[in-house]
Amino acid sequence: MKERKPRNFVNKTPFYYGWVIVVMGAWAVFLSGPGQTYSVSIFIDAYVEEFGWSRSLISTLYSSATLASGLLMIFMGKLIDRSGQRWMSVFAGTMLAIACLVNSLIAGPFMLLVGFFLIRLFGQGLMELIPNTLIPQWFVKKRGRAFAFMEVGGYLSSAALPPLNVWLITQYGWQGAWQFWALIIMISFVPLAWLLIRNRPENYGIAPDGEVINKTKSNTKETVYFDNEPNWTLNEALKSKVFWGVLFCIAVPAMANTGMTFHIVSILGEGNLTRGQAAFILSLMALVAFPVSFIAGLILEKVTLHKLFALTFVIESIALVVLIYMDSYMLALLFGLLRGIAGGLGTLCIALIIPQYFGRAHLGSIKGAGMTTTVIASSLGPLPFGIAYDSFGRYNEILFIMLLFFLLATMIAWYNRQPND
Repeated sequence: MKERKPRNFVNKTPFYYGWVIVVMGAWAVFLSGPGQTYSVSIFIDAYVEEFGWSRSLISTLYSSATLASGLLMIFMGKLIDRSGQRWMSVFAGTMLAIACLVNSLIAGPFMLLVGFFLIRLFGQGLMELIPNTLIPQWFVKKRGRAFAFMEVGGYLSSAALPPLNVWLITQYGWQGAWQFWALIIMISFVPLAWLLIRNRPENYGIAPDGEVINKTKSNTKETVYFDNEPNWTLNEALKSKVFWGVLFCIAVPAMANTGMTFHIVSILGEGNLTRGQAAFILSLMALVAFPVSFIAGLILEKVTLHKLFALTFVIESIALVVLIYMDSYMLALLFGLLRGIAGGLGTLCIALIIPQYFGRAHLGSIKGAGMTTTVIASSLGPLPFGIAYDSFGRYNEILFIMLLFFLLATMIAWYNRQPND
């Protein structure tokens, strides 16, 4: 879709406009929080207390809604390629605000299912997919640095929302908490998305990273690709074993960590931690992940991406072992520290791997496939944890199963090199 824009709006900024895009991407990722498991998990005990629903029922509804939303992400990715990130950002923000209002009105399981579906589709799904396809359009050589800054929004969100939700629910009830997020998204994101987000630097006569477009090109509004940049189609990627290896390595943390985070209050409760302490552990993960992501960018200048990705899964495995044997607040803090380190490394690896391995030409479609995998995998996480707790009265059995997935992902990530590398 062509953008209506004053050309000089982008060109006359005293710095490369891509950094405005990074800030907007970070804000979008921050406000995807109401649809993320680290935020929703704080509401679970409130639902159990008010409606008397079992954890298995809530987990089933959450998993089903997540699965249904995930099946739509490839379509959303193609829609981004067709319509552009600017208008899709306005659409996503508006729909997520509506989704939050719907969640404030739930009175039965069906309404909860609808509410979960909407926040997962427009929160976890579209509000994350859009900036993850937008940043690579504006940056190539500085892509790692740009993603690291963008992910600040995610870390701040996962650090701030759990304790903030605890406070909101205590002060205004779970209904008031959802209404608060609807208002914040509608006021602070939707207008800024329309005003500031722009789809591609080529639309303004500049190349990614702020470089000057070669004036010998017949059409300076064509997308500029670097000589060593891969440009796969979705169909080509689907025929590659490397792509399926990437999808598996994306799926495992989505499944395992969503399951753990969704039930984190209950899991840590087995070690006699309170809801507030569990919220602090979630915040600790984000506070640790924040600086680690910048360190990861420096590491990637020395170490190939697939090796760093494998290291991430090693740390995830150690964190899971600590959680299995956690019986004190100190071990819970150690778990949060390790998960934060793994999160900081893994988030950057996941953000970079598809554009680095497969290029920008069809990034919306390929990222859409990656996001579909992420959302579907995350839908498979909460239910097994809920069933395990209802069946055995504890989580150790399901945690050991997730540990096996992390160990398998370690091996796949290590050997899954960039195509033609």
